[in-house]
Amino acid sequence: MRPPRGARAAPAVAPERVQKVLAQLGLASRREAEGWIRAGRLLVNGTPAVLGMRVGPHDELRLDGRAVRQRTAHAVPVFLCHRSPGEPLLPGRAVEPAGTEPALSSIAARLPRRAGRRFIAISPLPRVDGGLELLTADGAMAMRLQRAIRRLDIEYSLRVRGELSDTQQQAIRAGRLDRGTAVPVLLLEPGGGEGSNRWYRLVVRGASGNDVRQLIERAAVTLVRLLRTQLGPLRLPRTLPRSHWRELAPTELDGLLGSPASGP
Repeated sequence: MRPPRGARAAPAVAPERVQKVLAQLGLASRREAEGWIRAGRLLVNGTPAVLGMRVGPHDELRLDGRAVRQRTAHAVPVFLCHRSPGEPLLPGRAVEPAGTEPALSSIAARLPRRAGRRFIAISPLPRVDGGLELLTADGAMAMRLQRAIRRLDIEYSLRVRGELSDTQQQAIRAGRLDRGTAVPVLLLEPGGGEGSNRWYRLVVRGASGNDVRQLIERAAVTLVRLLRTQLGPLRLPRTLPRSHWRELAPTELDGLLGSPASGP
């Protein structure tokens, strides 16, 4: 059937290796998917899959007899999560000793199953910290976001012990890390507080939570709490409670990947 006049044809999707497709759907890592293929658990159009086989969006995939629904770009969601300090982001692998309190449920374990089974955290914060986190089951999207974040302006809220001296502020603004590189520090300003605890607003370019912790501690500052409040154009909503999440809109995702702040 000929499309209506003036309608745009959908762009053709190039076939990809079947293990990559399974990883992008969040069903397994590529290595795990290769194990499924070797074990004969995956069928493509009724035929056992082989390593390196390429499939398109119209091929029928079945894993252990169950249909695998392929999804188009932007169909695998990216979640914005508000993580509390100390809250697990991804499921842990350690077995809890008998008689101990059960481990807290991770945010990823509570996400909708339709979104995938194996989630990836994009530039995750140290567990002791909290704030804005991103999770997706799409491996290719996670890699694109990780590359984009290295060029984004990122805002953190710092709670430190006592007021920062001029020397400490100068050391933080210098951005020097233990490995000899420097983090671009764009802004450091007071954010309120009184007594022994003071808040500061810090804006850096592309720095991870571990980098920021190291930067603050190198300045002989006692860091009490570190919260990430903004990634490029994406700000942590005040209306999103801790331990909750929401799905990013396509426009928000496009803004992260193509934000002017992220460079060419």
